[in-house]
Amino acid sequence: MERNSVSPLYAAIDLGSNSFHMWVVREVNGSVQTLAKIKRKVRLAAGLNNHNELSQDAIQRGLDCLAIFAERLQDIKPDHIRIVGTAALRTAVNANEFLSQAHSILGYPVSVIAGEEEARIIYQGVAHTSGGSDKRLVVDIGGASTEVIIGEGFDASALTSLKIGCVTWLERYFKDRYLTSVNFDAAINGAKEAIEAIIERYTQQGWETCVGASGTVQALQEIMLAQGMDEIITLPKLKRLQRQAMQYERLEDLDIEGLTLERALVFPSGLSILIALFESLQIESMTLAGGALREGLVYEMMDQMRHHDVCSRTIMSMQQRFQLDHHHADNVSDMALALLAQCSNWQLEPPAENILQAAAKLHEIGASIEFKKSGEHAAYLIKHMELPGFTRAQKNLIAELLRRHNGPLTSLPEQHALSAPSAARLLRLLRLAIILCHRRDQSCLPPFSLRMEDNKLTLLLSAKWLINNPLTRSELTQEATRQTDMGWPMVVTAQD
Repeated sequence: MERNSVSPLYAAIDLGSNSFHMWVVREVNGSVQTLAKIKRKVRLAAGLNNHNELSQDAIQRGLDCLAIFAERLQDIKPDHIRIVGTAALRTAVNANEFLSQAHSILGYPVSVIAGEEEARIIYQGVAHTSGGSDKRLVVDIGGASTEVIIGEGFDASALTSLKIGCVTWLERYFKDRYLTSVNFDAAINGAKEAIEAIIERYTQQGWETCVGASGTVQALQEIMLAQGMDEIITLPKLKRLQRQAMQYERLEDLDIEGLTLERALVFPSGLSILIALFESLQIESMTLAGGALREGLVYEMMDQMRHHDVCSRTIMSMQQRFQLDHHHADNVSDMALALLAQCSNWQLEPPAENILQAAAKLHEIGASIEFKKSGEHAAYLIKHMELPGFTRAQKNLIAELLRRHNGPLTSLPEQHALSAPSAARLLRLLRLAIILCHRRDQSCLPPFSLRMEDNKLTLLLSAKWLINNPLTRSELTQEATRQTDMGWPMVVTAQD
């Protein structure tokens, strides 16, 4: 029974204006493990008429979906369940008709949250699942509202809910289903009018990074990756996708590589809103957040999960789950970072250090399955697991680093987390750190210095130490040959 379970279940239900979502999870070793994700495209906002009345058809679509959700809720403690309604239910003048029936079906009341409260919870979802402590601009484009937030760490300093959404914009500007410049321009300009009220306050506060936490942003990223672009969203890329969409006459004809049929109907309206946000707020770039409203609801129910460094929490959870030797992992990580510190002229991108540290601390994860192909197993595990705090591209790079953490050396495939030279340099340092720490005893670590000249590495070690550690000397010599053969010159030199 659930009440006697060591690891209790939690459920977050988001009655959105476009889709209804149910997320069932449990806490395992300091991380959130997904047990079920149920989504239904209800398009509640499309049922609002000019008087903001929900149609009976829309109400029934929503109730039919809740009847599906209700079965799963029977196994979960009441205080581990949160059910919220958002913009469409805030707007509907007859929302109580839906809410009373929803309560009867679910057995629990639905809390219709205000726009600022929705923005606050979204920010908590982002903060608990996305890495970095920079001042962030967070954008979540929903079906009938768009939340725009500025925050740092776990604290939000600006919360706004704008009455623009991909479903309402679809019905207002693409109602005829034609993909014309007139429709696109009207949709973009309409969104800009709504955004105008926050421009001065938000630009004065400023931000360092921008993340998108919506289905629209996820769909855009999937399209860009499918078309060979990196995961960073920019205005030129948005304009490029707008031009691709306008090659088709009607919404029903959309056939853009990477765009799913499920997202096609609201894609142009969501794209229009995002273009308006980029132009109005002069956003330079955006990445996809790891979570949003549902994640915020869950993390606020889990006191033990709140307000921790996201990346560190993820790594610790993985180490516990796979019973890794965290002391040895820390030694390898410290060694890798010490090597990196002596290569300051490389000028790697900001995420590089975090990626190197994660790879070092998880480098033995594949051995939990089998030693012989531990690199292959590690890559598979990392690629197919959720890593809160790391973007999809960063997760893929960590996987490829671990695939090559020892043994024969092969070049990294195309990836979008770092520049190719930076990624290769992380691989070089990771492999060196693992070799230098192979005795698994911090007292056995050698004093060293690492000299860098262009792309050439010279590792200087005590002559006496090299004589006393012939296995490590042999492995380092072999590694120097492997890196040099890859076009990455390296030598190991003895010094008195």
